[in-house]
Amino acid sequence: MEYKKSQSLSEQVADEILDMIVVKKQFKIGDKLPNETELSELLNVSRTTLREAIKMLVLQDIVEIKRGKGTFVKSDEVDNFTLGNLKPNTSDLADLLEMRLIIEPMGAYYATKRASDNEIEKIIEYGEIIEQKILNNEDRTDAEQQFHNAIAKASGNSFMKELVPIISKAINESVILSKQYEKATELTLKDHRMIIDFMKERNAEGAKTAMSLHIIHTIDSFGFKDRLV
Repeated sequence: MEYKKSQSLSEQVADEILDMIVVKKQFKIGDKLPNETELSELLNVSRTTLREAIKMLVLQDIVEIKRGKGTFVKSDEVDNFTLGNLKPNTSDLADLLEMRLIIEPMGAYYATKRASDNEIEKIIEYGEIIEQKILNNEDRTDAEQQFHNAIAKASGNSFMKELVPIISKAINESVILSKQYEKATELTLKDHRMIIDFMKERNAEGAKTAMSLHIIHTIDSFGFKDRLV
């Protein structure tokens, strides 16, 4: 696993564990994390670095350490972190999509410039999974979240990472609604391919424009044209 120099290694490991919990859903509320040896090998870091990362997550109330038992995903706080209590409605979704249009295009711009090769490969992988799920008429919610959140994280901006749960919430509601709009799903396929192609070429301006078009298409497909005035 490749890590960036812009953050301390322990911070990056904490982010990776958080990604496993919030985005990839590898660990649910109340689940025990792998033991120190297993997790340090999985993340390819020393046990000292892993301990520092776990301490950071404890301070954020994401996990808790139970003496003699191990480290567990902390229930109440993870619910809050993932914004699970937001009630879906069209007003919320319109605002969430507008927020994405304000923020995500520049996130794609900086991700294209700053992402490691490993991060670009991960983004491409998530994009390909989404495409297959659409073609197979399967639920793509998790893959969509992973795709957009990987781009946000690859931007290298620490505040973008704080928005990951909000982006996930917007995508979750968008995927649910898109099932009623065939046009939205078709455009998603084309838009994602365009975003990925520009990121492969390290064309930051192209990636920014492609991300803007993707979100604009979503807003338009769902009938929120007033948000584009």
